[in-house]
Amino acid sequence: VTSACDWTNTQNVLIVSWLDDVESRSMLWQPQEHDGIWTWQSRLFPARASSQVDVSPVEDTLNDEVFVDVDDYLLPPEYWLADLAQADLQQWELLDRWPTQFDAGPLTVIRSHARSADGTSVPFTVIGPEAVLERGTRKASPCLLTGYGGFAIALTPQYLVGSGIGWLEHGGVVAIAHIRGGGEYGTAWHVDAQREHRQRSFDDFTAVAGQLIADGYTSAAQLGIKGGSNGGLLVGACMVQRPELFGAVVCEVPLLDMQRYPLLHAGASWIDEYGDPEDAEEARALAAYSPYHHVKPGVAYPATLFTTSTSDDRVHPSHARKMVARMQQQGHANVWYLENTEGGHGPGSDSLERAQYDALIYRFLWTTLAGNW
Repeated sequence: VTSACDWTNTQNVLIVSWLDDVESRSMLWQPQEHDGIWTWQSRLFPARASSQVDVSPVEDTLNDEVFVDVDDYLLPPEYWLADLAQADLQQWELLDRWPTQFDAGPLTVIRSHARSADGTSVPFTVIGPEAVLERGTRKASPCLLTGYGGFAIALTPQYLVGSGIGWLEHGGVVAIAHIRGGGEYGTAWHVDAQREHRQRSFDDFTAVAGQLIADGYTSAAQLGIKGGSNGGLLVGACMVQRPELFGAVVCEVPLLDMQRYPLLHAGASWIDEYGDPEDAEEARALAAYSPYHHVKPGVAYPATLFTTSTSDDRVHPSHARKMVARMQQQGHANVWYLENTEGGHGPGSDSLERAQYDALIYRFLWTTLAGNW
């Protein structure tokens, strides 16, 4: 399954890039003349598995040189210079490479699929120690599952600095769910979970969680989920709907009151994504999953940490504040709350604050799911 993404050109080459089952591909098209007849010749631009490769022209009308930006889950980002006029496309000049942040030697990347409630096949990526993930030696391990599923944003490979240091080096497993609402498979993949169909994102995510458990990568008690902004809505809804699947939740700068979200900060600009509470039919769809309105007393919810920022100018901090207040009023003891005063719609205002935030998050998750640090 493929998704059209983008195109650009150099002086003589047309570059068409797309996602092929969540892996980037680029095809080079070049006009060729033979006996007075012009045809298009194509070559696939080389890319290693489980990587994201972005190709951009240096001077689109002067030559065929391109910058090549390579992202990978386990290897530091690299920036290369290549000349598409050369027959050998492997001859790249390295311009820059990030320093290595964690030991990726024992780690591997696996792609798999889960079956959602309506039968849709949902891809997910698993990263962890090869000895833990391979079928012959697989054992249930602390696993951190993340996702987004909104605004046509595709979760493509990028260097896992935070989770590499805070999770993978401790022996944990990371999983990424490429659910509907995102852009991994083009417009249809996004629209399929838009507005009144939002529940499909949550069904996809819980299907991936269930598959991770069924495949032996983890257990419910060892499975943590984490998401921010729209991803905070995702993990908040899944926590409320399927609490038995998870051992811990980190719900970051989330939307949680979906009946009032357009009244708060930038919420009105997201009506096309979530639907309008002023429309009767869409209001019913929003009310059917709004996490704030479905959390109940007497339910054994997993240990949950809600985070927000006082200075968030996109998602109002009241979403997290009132969710925590309601859960505490209902008698849930395993609810934690962190509100940073700075940082806007994210963790902290500088690299030190973001590092401290990450350390806190990963320690909370690891001690909850694994019992030691």
